[in-house]
Amino acid sequence: MSTPLLSIILVFHQMAREAPRTLYSVSRAYQRGIDGLDYEVIALDHGSSPPLDVDLPRRFGREFIYRRIESRCPSPVQAINAAARTARGTYLAVHIDGARILSPGVLAGFHAATRVHSAPFAHTMSFHLGPGLQNQTMLQGYDRAVEDRLLASVGWMADGYRLFTCSVLAGSSASGFLGDIMETNCFTLPRRHFLDMGGFHPAFQTPGGGLCNLDFYSRAMQDTALQPVRLLGEGTFHQFHGGVATNVPQEQHPFESFQAEYRAIRGRDWIPTTGQDPIYLGRVHPASRPFLTSAPGHPAPLSSRSQESSSS
Repeated sequence: MSTPLLSIILVFHQMAREAPRTLYSVSRAYQRGIDGLDYEVIALDHGSSPPLDVDLPRRFGREFIYRRIESRCPSPVQAINAAARTARGTYLAVHIDGARILSPGVLAGFHAATRVHSAPFAHTMSFHLGPGLQNQTMLQGYDRAVEDRLLASVGWMADGYRLFTCSVLAGSSASGFLGDIMETNCFTLPRRHFLDMGGFHPAFQTPGGGLCNLDFYSRAMQDTALQPVRLLGEGTFHQFHGGVATNVPQEQHPFESFQAEYRAIRGRDWIPTTGQDPIYLGRVHPASRPFLTSAPGHPAPLSSRSQESSSS
């Protein structure tokens, strides 16, 4: 078997509704400008009950592989690290929350980043589907059924850039494309470098991985062997799925327990860090232009108390 340039890990837990959309969003039928890109997609079912349909990933292309991890652990970090060790790609892309739909230029952007620098840390911005942050809109009736109608109305499968017209910046990306962000929910870097970093720290064991993703983002942005590359005009769009942090009222947000775990691992509180300045790469699609800087209604920067978790 040939060695693909890119291995993409998508993590699913209890996402039978959301997974088909996310899988489609990394398929050749949807992604643009990837004719010369050889890649594989590892659909990682992390302890779903009932399991994700084993035949589902293959419906989207020969590049798709189903992998089931039997685990009662609420954190996906060990499953991701294990999948990274067996992935075949020279570069690894990690999509820690399988509920997030990609925009159509993400894979082409990752491919371009590997041509700009041999060791890029290329990353995307994060968005919430709907008229506001889902922690808030859920209190006004935003749910799966409303979201299904919203997605059907914009015709995103024909043009994924329409997702920008029905979404808002996530709390962790509230400063916009040109500002400082606090995490990314989809990134790529050399697979060997990910492994040399130890992947996600295995001690992050709270649901969804707690602050594991923010921790990894901070480490990667400060790693001088990597070149941060932010994809302009691209993003991931969070579907409403009952996430432990994104889909609970703000007063029930588990940040304090996440912070306690972080403190036990790192010996200090998590605080936002900027790291190296990124290279900006890509095309600013007209639909994404309003998000170049912080959008109306989003305080920027957000306090750490308001952040969403990494993967839920």
